[in-house]
Amino acid sequence: MKILVTPTSFGPAAKLAPKEKLLTFADEIIYNPHSRPLTEDELIPLLEGCDGYLAGLDFITEKALSGAGRLKVISRYGIGCDRVDLDAAKKKGIIVTNTPGANADAVADLTLGLMLSVARMIPMLENSTKQGEWKRNTGIELGGKTLGLLGFGMIGKAAARRALGFGMKVTAYDPYMDEKYAKDNGILSCSLEEVISGSDFISLHLPLLDSTANIIGKDSIAKMRPGAIIINTARGGLIDEEALYRALESGHLGGAALDAYEKEPPDASVPLYQLPNVVTTPHTGAHTAEASLNMATMAVDNLISVIETGECQFTVNR
Repeated sequence: MKILVTPTSFGPAAKLAPKEKLLTFADEIIYNPHSRPLTEDELIPLLEGCDGYLAGLDFITEKALSGAGRLKVISRYGIGCDRVDLDAAKKKGIIVTNTPGANADAVADLTLGLMLSVARMIPMLENSTKQGEWKRNTGIELGGKTLGLLGFGMIGKAAARRALGFGMKVTAYDPYMDEKYAKDNGILSCSLEEVISGSDFISLHLPLLDSTANIIGKDSIAKMRPGAIIINTARGGLIDEEALYRALESGHLGGAALDAYEKEPPDASVPLYQLPNVVTTPHTGAHTAEASLNMATMAVDNLISVIETGECQFTVNR
């Protein structure tokens, strides 16, 4: 039994109980040699002869799967599957699974941390203070502001709970809106246009699909409140980064915080990432000890379940 494991937090040095379970189950485990998401060309030789694949944020294309003749399962270490060609996997009889909810609290924590970082310019102030300066700036408070959530799944709900604790008003849009949860928790269910035009902070928690690509673009940004702040802990393709840059440079938007990018890793020389009111983190929303354990447990159980029984309750490409 040969298994490819690519998430960096599940590497050779990781001390996780689910890893011991996988070591007992597999005859051979191959780890990510690059410590970053893998390209399709890098995956081809690594997948050769593998029965299972515990996958990080790699680019799992039809080409990447071309030589994976023995592969039975792609067990995503996380929830998003936008980098997996689900149709190509299905045609090859490969089951794709994910780990819904495993990292919801971790990503929601980062979301609120990024909101505070931009609102109070924490990274800039920290850097200047360490350099011996004594700069102060006038930030804004979260209390009394409106947080608009685009996406109201487990992560969106977790972010909403935290924002309510800061005294924020929370609105949300989701094509499959949980109306009961929203009503029971004092969250206003709104249209996409209402969230975009009526929020002081807009936080993205949508999957990357054809229908959501560049959902934050020139036209939607033009409808936002002057000084609005955008937070993205979901997927980079949700934002037209050139349009975002223009809106920040012009002063129409007050700031942005990005944990996901159109290109990953991003090119640090891109002007957007150099703006003082833009906070950047390296797609680290799920990188907590608790989330890593949760995702590892579910991902390993999913992988073993498919190999042993051909079934998994978290299959995404039925």
